[in-house]
Amino acid sequence: MSSNSQTFPNLTTCRLRLLRTYGKSVKQSRIILFVVLGLCLAAGGAAMFLYQYVTTPAGTSETRAVVWIKPGQSFSETVTQLEKAGLVRHPKRFRWLAYLKGDERRIRAGEYLLSASMSPWAILDTMVRGENLLHKVSIPEGATIFRISQILERAGLVSEKAFLQAASDPGLIKALGVEGHTFEGYLFPETYHFPKGITAEQIINKMIAYFRSVFTPAWAERANAIGFTTHQVVTLASIVEKETARPEERPLIAAVFLNRLKRRMRLESDPTVIYGIKDFDGNLTRKHLKTMSPYNTYRIKGLPPGPIANPGRASIEAVLYPSEEPYLYFVSKNDGSHHFSPTLREHNQMVRRYQLRRR
Repeated sequence: MSSNSQTFPNLTTCRLRLLRTYGKSVKQSRIILFVVLGLCLAAGGAAMFLYQYVTTPAGTSETRAVVWIKPGQSFSETVTQLEKAGLVRHPKRFRWLAYLKGDERRIRAGEYLLSASMSPWAILDTMVRGENLLHKVSIPEGATIFRISQILERAGLVSEKAFLQAASDPGLIKALGVEGHTFEGYLFPETYHFPKGITAEQIINKMIAYFRSVFTPAWAERANAIGFTTHQVVTLASIVEKETARPEERPLIAAVFLNRLKRRMRLESDPTVIYGIKDFDGNLTRKHLKTMSPYNTYRIKGLPPGPIANPGRASIEAVLYPSEEPYLYFVSKNDGSHHFSPTLREHNQMVRRYQLRRR
């Protein structure tokens, strides 16, 4: 009896202990569960709150604002700039968004076209990808490096001085494999789109790359076939470009100059003389024609030392594939066109008809 009486109380005690332990574990589990649920709800709420912020634009206006992010500008300065422009609300949340994405140090300098109708996420992504506002710049056929420098300065991209320095930089000329003392002739005339903050060297690189995309290996082979280097082709094409604005006349003008070169005649081209005159006032005189200059083709034989402008595709092609006419002379008819002659006698007659009668 005594042994049984001792056993039953022990069993009872163990059961009570198990029940108490179980009760405590249940309570603890419930507490943990409630805590986890609370954290999940809080995280979910925070996530929804953040999602709502990053996808909601600061306003509905489609009006765009130009924002210039300077090189070396801090992220804090950028956020303040966006807030002042009315593009971002709640700057602290915008900072958190950037930190969570790891973008606070990835924003690229440049000029951006943004609007309040863009979400914070879209604004941040635009600046991280460097989707700069591009400025349209049209370089006309026949423009010189001096004219190009003026166009670029007016567009607010680079100063005339900076561009002209880069355009005559021996190191850059050598690095890009261009023959000559400047990039004259190789800055291909076209419509470009450049971002603010671009350097003169970067502009030149892009224009030279465009030139090389136009002057194909097939053209280089053709130049070699007619006994010309690329530099000589571009030089003569620049003269053709300046002599006429009529596309149909370019192969004829090219033929005249090529025929004269074959006969070792001087080119006698007014535009080459003008290019060699510093501060030309627009009035070409007999004194100018008699003054010795590397570009005065009334005095020198053959081509000048380099291009006198930047020719377009049609002028280059005219030199490579000229007309087969035997012309050696041409004179302006005062309407934008020219009369072409194979002999000096006919040429003099046309000069009297179209030029001397005007005086």
